[in-house]
Amino acid sequence: MATDTVTEVFEEHRPVLMGVAYRMLGLVADAEDVVQEAWLRWSGGDRSDVREPRGYLVRITTRLAVDRLRQAQSRKEAYVGPWLPEPYVTDFGDTVADTAERAVLADTVSLAVLVVLESLSPLERAVFVLREAFGYPYADIAVTLDRSEPAVRQLAGRARRHVEEKRPRYEVDPVEQRALTERFIAAATEGDLEGLMSLLAPDVRLVGDSGGLAQAPLRVIESADKVGRFIDGATRKGLADVADVSFRTLEVNGGPAVLMLSGGKPDSVFQVDVSGGRISCVYVIRNPEKLLSLSVD
Repeated sequence: MATDTVTEVFEEHRPVLMGVAYRMLGLVADAEDVVQEAWLRWSGGDRSDVREPRGYLVRITTRLAVDRLRQAQSRKEAYVGPWLPEPYVTDFGDTVADTAERAVLADTVSLAVLVVLESLSPLERAVFVLREAFGYPYADIAVTLDRSEPAVRQLAGRARRHVEEKRPRYEVDPVEQRALTERFIAAATEGDLEGLMSLLAPDVRLVGDSGGLAQAPLRVIESADKVGRFIDGATRKGLADVADVSFRTLEVNGGPAVLMLSGGKPDSVFQVDVSGGRISCVYVIRNPEKLLSLSVD
């Protein structure tokens, strides 16, 4: 296989490989490292018996991600405050034409689902990602993980039951989510506490991720009153202390989000879950290490 062909084949499948690695790891930099390692093995290895490059590359990427996930376990256990996945800018564009497939990809990369996946074992997570997000047959997953097909089916059933028990039980309407996101930011930045409270579900939760490197709550805040007052107070103080603040709407993890910029640099990412016409969860990501991959050009 010619060098240019080797590169072209890999680049053709890079989006899928990145999709697998990110869903496995929840961190963009780690996912990029895994994909880069997959490239080195692809470009420098013996490809003479490779009949289906995509399957071969997904197999390499998945195994590397499982190894990386096992190594990262102790790092996450020492994390300061709640842990959220790194914001991942998603734009499926013309690469996913089918609406149903697009919805599945968006759901399996959502912050809510990725948080649940953190409680799975590395093998359970790999099976769930390959099966639920990318529709791989059990037989192929068994080969990828070097396990028997019955064992893979057991892992899949266990992972699926766990995710269904823990994940939010509602259908997301992207239009409604975007509208409530915009109203949420407007009320917060304008100091409209009454308007803000009207958007929040009674049992709303706020999850802040700073990793101890920025100001954010170190515990999950629950109830409309506590969440509303925290956001109102934090926004008033934050906007007063920070110069040259601007906001940008973008698609993160399959849904609308707002990026707050301070002096032209990423400061925070806000995203909300919506249920029954109200905001059921607010995610605030402020760990500066998790904002490095966001482009502000």
